[in-house]
Amino acid sequence: MRIAVYLPLLLSLLAPLGARVMSERCEPRLATWLLTVSALVLGAASTLSLGLLAITGLIRVPLLADLGHWSVHAVQRDDPTHLWVAMIAGLLLGGAVLAVGRMLWTRARSLAAAAQQAACMPAHDGLVVIEDDTPDAYALPGLPGRVVVSTGMLHLLDDGEHDILLAHERAHLAAHHYLFVALAGLGAAANPLLRPLAAAVTYTVERWADERAAAATGDRVRVARTVGKAALAAPHTPGGRLPGHALGILGHRGLPRGAGPVPRRVAALLAPPLRHRPEIAVAAGAVLAVVACSIADATRDLHLLLELIGV
Repeated sequence: MRIAVYLPLLLSLLAPLGARVMSERCEPRLATWLLTVSALVLGAASTLSLGLLAITGLIRVPLLADLGHWSVHAVQRDDPTHLWVAMIAGLLLGGAVLAVGRMLWTRARSLAAAAQQAACMPAHDGLVVIEDDTPDAYALPGLPGRVVVSTGMLHLLDDGEHDILLAHERAHLAAHHYLFVALAGLGAAANPLLRPLAAAVTYTVERWADERAAAATGDRVRVARTVGKAALAAPHTPGGRLPGHALGILGHRGLPRGAGPVPRRVAALLAPPLRHRPEIAVAAGAVLAVVACSIADATRDLHLLLELIGV
């Protein structure tokens, strides 16, 4: 456990670099999968690392050592982990468990509310039009989901742009993009170092929907123009209508006009489509394999330590 147990935590420091490479150089669908799986695996592995380190502190407590038939003296002699490291790991583990529990509870309530809200909305072919002069459009998950569009957005766009808007929002529902966002957020809740991965997923799902809209309409330039047009017309302040679990062509709400990921999305649409990059997938898989092996090795070492200090 001298090195292996710390590897998941150390590799989490590479999250900003990995998020940038995968989101900018990978085809959006593949990038979303890689980012989400990476966030989940690294989040789980770092939590297990903290748990293993915390256990090395618990077995030093005389009462627990007696219950487990371990020698406290042998622990102090053979355990390479310092007590203060184990104590910090225990505190971080407690914070991670609380953050994950809170995130799961909040997301479950949010999705349940979304499903109830979607079921109560009268829709034609899954489309709900609301009377509101503020340009707005988003996909609301449910059974089935709904595409919600304001009259302000419909008045802003022409007929061809309406088709692009609907293709984008329906892509969110068809590919269940809200689940990718939720799962990546779960990994980031367990390990705050992984927040760049979760943030990148919110970008790549929008890019995924953009590409689906471009494939459906066959006009990448017009899709880029529609994305930019909708973003420029959005209000400066976040609207109160868009639920946190919904996704829309406007992307992340509450950003100033022209800021955030929208210019990057427009630039990507004006460029040729990204081709598949198997080398990035292989590199990400190799990192995750190292993480899994390090956790397995650290767990084996702890098991051997417990056998060694047994009385």
